Amino acid sequence: MCMKALTLALLLSLPVPKLPAPPHVASDLPLRLSHHKGGKWYFADTGHAVYCYGPVMYVTEANGGLKRVATFCQNDQPMVPLKD
Repeated sequence: MCMKALTLALLLSLPVPKLPAPPHVASDLPLRLSHHKGGKWYFADTGHAVYCYGPVMYVTEANGGLKRVATFCQNDQPMVPLKD
């Protein structure tokens, strides 16, 4: 019993090393958070998902038809044609 108490007291008296927190890159934080502020995911004509911040609009095609597009999308794309 005395030996257990002595061992426990010794273990509790040892210093606990504090590990430093992993460094955060300040430039990565706005990039990761920016795509969740006010935008929406859309299915592009190419078959890929795109994240856009602007409204969905209809634009006139060369043949006179209307095409649905998402506006102000990631990767500086002003308009992305959407799959209907």
